[in-house]
Amino acid sequence: MASEIVLPQWGMEMQDGTIVKWLKKEGDTVEEGEPIVEIETAKLQTELESTFSGILARIVAQEGEIVPIRGVLAVIAAPGEEVPLPALAASPTTSAAQAAKIPPSPPLQRGGDEHVQVVPAARRLAQQNGIDLSAVQGSGTRGRILIEDVEKAIQAGVSAQSATAVPSTNGARVQVVPAARRLAGQSNIDLGQVRGSGPDGRILVQDVEQAIAGQGAPAGGTQQVIEMTGIRRTIATRMLQSLQTMAQVTVTTEADVAEAMTLRRGLSRHQTEGNLSPLQFVIKATARALKDHPRLNALQMDDKVQLIDQINIGVAVALEEGLITPVIRDADSKSLAQLAQEGRELAAKTRGGTARPEDVTDGTFTVTNLGAFEIDAFTPIINPPQVAILGVGRVVEKPVIRDGAVTKGAMMYLSLTFDHRIVDGAPAAEFLQSVKRYLEDPWWMVS
Repeated sequence: MASEIVLPQWGMEMQDGTIVKWLKKEGDTVEEGEPIVEIETAKLQTELESTFSGILARIVAQEGEIVPIRGVLAVIAAPGEEVPLPALAASPTTSAAQAAKIPPSPPLQRGGDEHVQVVPAARRLAQQNGIDLSAVQGSGTRGRILIEDVEKAIQAGVSAQSATAVPSTNGARVQVVPAARRLAGQSNIDLGQVRGSGPDGRILVQDVEQAIAGQGAPAGGTQQVIEMTGIRRTIATRMLQSLQTMAQVTVTTEADVAEAMTLRRGLSRHQTEGNLSPLQFVIKATARALKDHPRLNALQMDDKVQLIDQINIGVAVALEEGLITPVIRDADSKSLAQLAQEGRELAAKTRGGTARPEDVTDGTFTVTNLGAFEIDAFTPIINPPQVAILGVGRVVEKPVIRDGAVTKGAMMYLSLTFDHRIVDGAPAAEFLQSVKRYLEDPWWMVS
């Protein structure tokens, strides 16, 4: 009997995934547990393993498509088993509400009453390259136009029927796609001075964008335009959504971590797998404070708040394409050495592109550290559906007054951003006060 491969939900915050690359093609034999497709989510790009053995009878979600959680990706069947197409259009486990979260691409009308779906990424690529989608033959399900179809059209030189011409600097007339012409008019760009990169020198949107960027460059200088794609684009969307949907407030305090740094130096002398960093002390103190203040160890789900028993702390790791937060599970039950070792392993896997979904999901609170970049204090943005995030600054030695006398302190700024809809200012301040107290008297960490 045919079985559907669906997109799993890796973490409560995951809403959808993008099909990056199929590792198998239709008709291939598949074993249970064998990777069959690369998926990109808001947190990582990873391989999805088949949950069944058999023949990959049909690929439903094509490369470049955005699929909601529990949406059907493919069908595994027995050799020779027929799989009817209508049964593959949607998964019975995919609700209308879930499907609505991913707006469908508007249909493309060909001649007569024929309508063809176009995946969003393919539509964007076509617009950027001046491709007339009505002249593109789709290879997806029911003729849907995919990225690869547009790429073939670009190579074949399919033109945009509505492109118009302008005279270039050498007097020849050059085609301009409508979107590029509109953008040029809005930005006062002389199209006669723009070099087109499309077929036969056609001026595309990206050519005008480069000309706009070059307006502010020094004479003879050049500027690079970097597209926000993949994980970087997803992070940008989620961060903007975070700020727009939460009442985020940041409070800051300063902790004297002189004793913690003394303890760090003593423990590091006995470590065989790398030294401890101030971050491990912050994670340890945060985990204990979360046990005292469970309202901060929570997830916001629609109009409800779910308090989580397990303390799973996400630690932000900087990658070229953005911040990813691998998760240290049960952080409250782990020693400083365990926190350091697990943190190093997770960071290495994340930077090396080998992190698995379980490495970056189910976080209940996030710690982000900019101390290594000589930053004192900053305003971190909450990672939804969590309700708070702690920012950690550098350790700075400076004079402090202790017991009426001036002495040397090691000061660290702590910045807590919290969702004021879920947590009021006083409880949030009490939590931050607890973190500060546990850091300033750290000897309990070795008990």
